[in-house]
Amino acid sequence: MIRTSRQLADGREILYFDDDAHPAPHDAADGRDLPPVSTRSQLRHDALLDEWVVVASHRQTRTFLPPADQCPLCPSRPGRPTEIPDADYQVVSFENRFPSLATGVERDVPAYAPGNPLAELRPGFGRCEVVVFTSDHDRDFFQLGADRARLVVDVWAERTQELSAVDGVEQVFVFENHGEEIGVTLSHPHGQIYAYPFVTPRVATVLGSVRRHRERTGKDLFAQVVAAERSGPRVVAANEHWTAFVPAAARWPYELQLFPTRRVPDLPALTDAERDAFVEVYLDVLGRFAHRFDTPMPYIASWNQAPVRARDDWWLHLQLFSLRRAPGKLKYLAGSESGMGAFITDTNPEDVAEQLRAVVLP
Repeated sequence: MIRTSRQLADGREILYFDDDAHPAPHDAADGRDLPPVSTRSQLRHDALLDEWVVVASHRQTRTFLPPADQCPLCPSRPGRPTEIPDADYQVVSFENRFPSLATGVERDVPAYAPGNPLAELRPGFGRCEVVVFTSDHDRDFFQLGADRARLVVDVWAERTQELSAVDGVEQVFVFENHGEEIGVTLSHPHGQIYAYPFVTPRVATVLGSVRRHRERTGKDLFAQVVAAERSGPRVVAANEHWTAFVPAAARWPYELQLFPTRRVPDLPALTDAERDAFVEVYLDVLGRFAHRFDTPMPYIASWNQAPVRARDDWWLHLQLFSLRRAPGKLKYLAGSESGMGAFITDTNPEDVAEQLRAVVLP
């Protein structure tokens, strides 16, 4: 993989990634007249839940569902400059123009929220990047092909390693939101990376469960879950290095977890063979999501990587889930889910696994 670093007109970094066989100079300049990026994010601590909330009110003006000929992630063309100055590219990563977290955020913030000395405030430090998978506006991830998908995996790993080394970053989150129903504001195939200055609630909860299980039983909870599911009735796709299964207590109507056979903490720790094998399984299950109904399912692909300072207790895995429960019907997070965090699912995990296995891929 070849990496080329450039700067956009407002000073943000843009990184071009090419496979070794197709290098490119990527020397087009960004000629736009852009104002400096203004980031006013804060972290506010919820004392009752012991969780951090990111307040990023400046994001209200971000780009929202532009027409295809105004897409800011397509290559630039004469008279139509975009976020990516080159006329073509393979995979690109750049700092978000409307970031929730930023390294250049205002550091001088009050100690507490107005009127509440229990609501600690911190600067909204971190980094938010956009990862664009292809220059083709109309090609979804499952249509990328093995070579391009593998390049994306290598980019995810490279960015994870670099961002994990930033002083103050505690967790790196790689994800893709796909489909307007999910809340996507740009339809061009892309994902994002968040470098958080805290450990997210989900990861903290899982770590707590793993540690309590070890103290109580002396056994590895991750290893037991992986071993049980690899031989269970909910496997949808598998090879030597990866297994994709519907979790026994799935929260979403259609949900898969992809675990590597070998315990690794994060994407950079995967071998070349494991990365190739992931692409095989991932493109398979994405194709099943795309063809389960008459239209492709919206989904979130969410990498669960080890926190920067808690690598030994973690097992890398990917969550892939959709809120579509039937043709034309979505699962809304209503009172129980949104109010209490108690999920009520509309589908049976074993049935979902059988339905996904039965999908005939073109």
